[in-house]
Amino acid sequence: MHVTIPYVVAAALFGLGVYGVLRRRNAILVLMAVELMLNAVNLILVTADVSLQSALRGVPGEAWAAPNSQAGSGGVFALFVIVLAAAEVGVGLAIVLQYYRMRKAVAIDEVPLAEEQVTE
Repeated sequence: MHVTIPYVVAAALFGLGVYGVLRRRNAILVLMAVELMLNAVNLILVTADVSLQSALRGVPGEAWAAPNSQAGSGGVFALFVIVLAAAEVGVGLAIVLQYYRMRKAVAIDEVPLAEEQVTE
């Protein structure tokens, strides 16, 4: 398998995610774009692990590593990224829902980032 194909697909997914984060006004769509970028990173991690394992097939293991270990560290890192993405979605959706209950809109450019100063 050519490893350039997954890398190109991951770069395209990441580019679409960056475009979605920069251009979207709806908070739900921004969260979906961030998830798209995280999935692109997962694809890169797994592809790099597979290509590294196939490149190091004949290399003897180090003294600290298990000699016949075929555990994929890219898959483990991808699992951590999936857990991080799930936590991000949970917290992000809770914030968006609370904001929608208060303002009846989820447009990002209308969110006040600083509290207004009340002068008396």
